[in-house]
Amino acid sequence: MPKSRYSAAQLGGTADEVEAAFYEALQRGDLDQLMACWADEDDVFCVHPGGPRQVGVVAIRAAFEALLTGGSLRATPERVRRIETLGAAVHNVIERIELRTAEGTHHAWVVATNVYMKTAEGWRLVAHHASPGGSEEPEHTVPGQLLH
Repeated sequence: MPKSRYSAAQLGGTADEVEAAFYEALQRGDLDQLMACWADEDDVFCVHPGGPRQVGVVAIRAAFEALLTGGSLRATPERVRRIETLGAAVHNVIERIELRTAEGTHHAWVVATNVYMKTAEGWRLVAHHASPGGSEEPEHTVPGQLLH
């Protein structure tokens, strides 16, 4: 398995770098690298599409291990929406999922929210919540009026 291009130091650099490392680990099927993106806290949580809430790093690791039993997961984040402060960042992404079946390759969409916090070790993932987005484009934007 090729080595990740993200070092432990880079994982703490920015929330964007942690997110890139997280999706790279998913695509490579690298469970250790994926878990290095998570904060080592009791209250971290993860929800996979249609699944129960997993709380704590042990439960999250087990859920990703089960998800990756067939190898890597081709999940490519697109159209990231960010809300960031000095100590927290919330990223809402649309994941393009590539599914390989006997009938060929199909694409599906997942809408995910990733929450990052700045810890003593640097930026780390504290929540990942993913919902099925269906087979069509899962984003609808209505231009708003500026209030000020």
